Amino acid sequence: MKSNIEKYKSQLEVLISKGDQLSISMARTINPKEFEAAAKKAYGDKYDEIIAKLPDFRDTYQLWYSEAHAVIKQLIPDRLSDFVRFYEKAKNRKAIDSSNYTIEDFLQGITVTRGITVIVSLSAASPQFDQQLAILKSAKSRFDSSLFDIRQLVQADLLDSELEAARELQKNKFYRAAGAIVGVVIEKHLAQVCINHSIPIAKKHPTISDFNDQLKNNAVIDVPQWRFVQHLGDLRNLCDHNKGKDPGNVEIEDLISGAEKITKTIF
Repeated sequence: MKSNIEKYKSQLEVLISKGDQLSISMARTINPKEFEAAAKKAYGDKYDEIIAKLPDFRDTYQLWYSEAHAVIKQLIPDRLSDFVRFYEKAKNRKAIDSSNYTIEDFLQGITVTRGITVIVSLSAASPQFDQQLAILKSAKSRFDSSLFDIRQLVQADLLDSELEAARELQKNKFYRAAGAIVGVVIEKHLAQVCINHSIPIAKKHPTISDFNDQLKNNAVIDVPQWRFVQHLGDLRNLCDHNKGKDPGNVEIEDLISGAEKITKTIF
């Protein structure tokens, strides 16, 4: 089975490749005639084939942005605010110029004119996306850097293995045992997230609820995420403590699926 490090490397390469394709698509959207002339010269007989495979920037960017945002948040969190800034328009922006034009403006087709003179065109978004793509590409070096802390990726491998073990127990209808394992996985992951954000935990033996409350109170997770984790904690308690009702396959499936979700989306 591939390690998480290998999987992340492979997924990052795919995401970067999508970004390169989006960059070409953006150029085509900004100036179709100029792009067509240059592309036909560059691609020759393969022009039609290559163009047919190009994604539509406006249809595809948002998904790419969400995936890239998650990668950058995990690998190079200190660059996340820069990555977001190139997309989102500033709330206190009073006027649009080439220095504060964003990809969000581009997606809305915003241009600025004065009379017949174009002050800011769609092309102002091109350097913003170039910067986003450059930030994403810089994440590649973190895998090979001696400064990169691989503890979380190693732990993720271990947690994945434990969830696989829980699924085997589920298949054999050992529901309480499966639930107990998943509960430990959730606790370990939330504990690591607290460490990532330098959030102290006062209790000597904290529970899922303790970690969950601290993450919400420190704005690491929002209320819907907090409620979701709280629900998983209730399912875990059903497996560990509630002797009056036995957990069934549905509860364990919800618990395992939920654990898989939070280990991939809460960092």
